[in-house]
Amino acid sequence: MLLSLLKILFFFAVVLAVSLGAMHWSETGQVLRVEYGGTEIALSPLKAVAALLILMVLAWLTFKLLGLFLAFLRFIAGDETAINRYFARNRQRKGYEALGEGMLAVASGEGKLAQDKAAKAEKFLNQPHITNLLTAQAAEAAGDKNRADVVYRRMLEDDRTRFVAIRGLMKHKLDQGETHAAMLLAQKAYALKPRHKEMQDTLLDLQTREGEWKGARAILKDKRRQGDLPKDVVMRRDAVLALQEASEVLSRGNSISAREAAISAAKASPDLIPAAVLAARSYIAQKDYRNASRILEKTWSVRPHPDVAAAYAEIVPDETPTARLKRFERLIAKNPNVEESHLLRAELLLAAEDFPAARRALGDIAEKHPTVRTLSIMAAIERGEGSDDSVVRGWLARALTAPRGPQWVCDKCHNVMGEWAPVCDSCGGFDTLTWREPEEKRTTAGQPGAEMLPLLVGGPKSQARTDTAEEIAEEVAPETTAEPVAPAPKKPVEVADVAPGMVPREEDYIEVAPSHTDTRRDVTPPAPEPAPAPEAERTLVRPDVEPVDEDASGNKRS
Repeated sequence: MLLSLLKILFFFAVVLAVSLGAMHWSETGQVLRVEYGGTEIALSPLKAVAALLILMVLAWLTFKLLGLFLAFLRFIAGDETAINRYFARNRQRKGYEALGEGMLAVASGEGKLAQDKAAKAEKFLNQPHITNLLTAQAAEAAGDKNRADVVYRRMLEDDRTRFVAIRGLMKHKLDQGETHAAMLLAQKAYALKPRHKEMQDTLLDLQTREGEWKGARAILKDKRRQGDLPKDVVMRRDAVLALQEASEVLSRGNSISAREAAISAAKASPDLIPAAVLAARSYIAQKDYRNASRILEKTWSVRPHPDVAAAYAEIVPDETPTARLKRFERLIAKNPNVEESHLLRAELLLAAEDFPAARRALGDIAEKHPTVRTLSIMAAIERGEGSDDSVVRGWLARALTAPRGPQWVCDKCHNVMGEWAPVCDSCGGFDTLTWREPEEKRTTAGQPGAEMLPLLVGGPKSQARTDTAEEIAEEVAPETTAEPVAPAPKKPVEVADVAPGMVPREEDYIEVAPSHTDTRRDVTPPAPEPAPAPEAERTLVRPDVEPVDEDASGNKRS
C-alpha cells in the first residue's frame, strides 16, 4: 500500500517538473536558430521538440527501408530468406512426424514400418545422431542384425552416440554367445559412463563368467562407493571374488599371495566354506597349525560342513583314532547341537571302534532324517556290533533309495553341483550356491548298488551263501525241458578286505571267485555214481531263514 502511494507521488512529481520546465522555457522567449545553405530557421522550444521527434521517425524509416533493400539483395543472391525458412520448417515438421511414428512402430514391434519411417525421418531431418538411432532400433525390430551393426558402427564416430553404439554392439555379441567380445565392449562403455548402473551390473556379470576376478572386484568397489549395494553384500561378494583370485594365484605357484587373499576372504565372510578351507590349508603348509585350527573352528561355529572337518583332520594326519576323537571334540563343541556335529562324532567313534557310543551319538537321526550318509553309518554300527547280516542289508537297502542329504544347490535355478563354484554352471548366477538339501530329493536309485553289500557285511560266516536273483528264479521254476541246462558262468564277486566296522576305500576291494552249485534237473534218473562225501554236499540256504533239520526219510526233526 505504501509502495503504491510512493509510486503515484513520484509520477505526479515528474509531470509537475516537466510542466514547470516547459512553462519556464516558453516564458523566456528564447528560440533555436538553425542556419543551412543561407537559410535561417528560428524554432521555438516546442517546435524544436517536435522537429526532433520528426527527425527520429524519419531516421527509423530510413533504416527500415535500407534493411528491406538488403533483404531483397540477399534473396536475389540465394541466401536464407523468409521463403526458404518456410520450406525448411515444413521439412522439419515432416521429419519429426516421421521420427515420432517410427519410435511408436519400434515400441509396438512393427519392424518394417519402423524402417520406412526411419528412412523418411533421415530424408527430412539433418540430425544423424537421432535418425541413426531410430534406424538401428528399427533394424533390430525387423531382425536385421547386420544392418543394425553397420549403423551402430557409424554412430561410433559421434561423441553423442558412442555410448549407445557400444551398448548396442555389446548386446549383439551377447546374443551371439561371444561373451569375451561383449566384455571388452562393456569395459569401453563403462569407461565412458562409470556411473551407469546397468552397465556396471552387465560388466560385473561378464567378468565373473570370464574369470576376470580382479576387474570384478574393482567394479564392486565402485558400486559400494556409489551406495548401490549394502555393505554386507559387498563384503560377501568381494570375499567370493578374492577366493577365486587366490585359487588362480595358487595355481600359478604364488602361494604367499594366495594365502593372504584366502585369509582375507575367510575373515570377510566366515560362512564362505571354500575360503576357510583354502586359508586353513595354506596355514598348514606353513606349519601354522594354531591359526589353521582357529579359522576352521570359527567357520564350524557359523556353518558346519564336511569339508571343514576334512581340513581339520589334515592338521594332524597321522594321529590315532582315539587321539583324533579327543582333538575333534574342540571343533564339535563350537556348534554341538547341529546334525553335522552328531554325524561327525559318530564317524569318529566308528573309526575308534566304539560302536555303542557311535549309536548314542547318532541318536534317532537315521529315522528322522534318513540319508545315504546316516543310513550307511547305521549299517556300519550294526555290522560292528555283530548284528545279523539281514539287519545290515536292511539298512543298506534303505540307503540305496535314500536322498543324499545337503548338497551345493543354486538358489536361482535349483541346480545341484558336486563342488562349490562362484558361478552356477546352469544359469550363470553369481554366488548363488547354498549348502542345503535340494527341493527335489535326488536318490542313488538306478546306480549300481551291489558293491555296497560287501562294504560292511564282509564275507559269509559259514558255507551257506546268498542266492542271486537268477539262481532263485532257476530254483523255483517248473521243469519244462528234459535236457539238462548248463549253469551260466559266474563273475567274480568284489569283497572289501578291511577290519569289521571300518568303511573301506576303493582300493580295499578284492575279487573272490563264487562257489558253484549244480542246479541241473534231469527227467530221467542219472547213472549211479558214488555217494559224495558229507563235506562236499551243498544246498541252497537263505541267510535270513533258519535251516531245517531232516532225517534220512525226509521228515522234519522237531
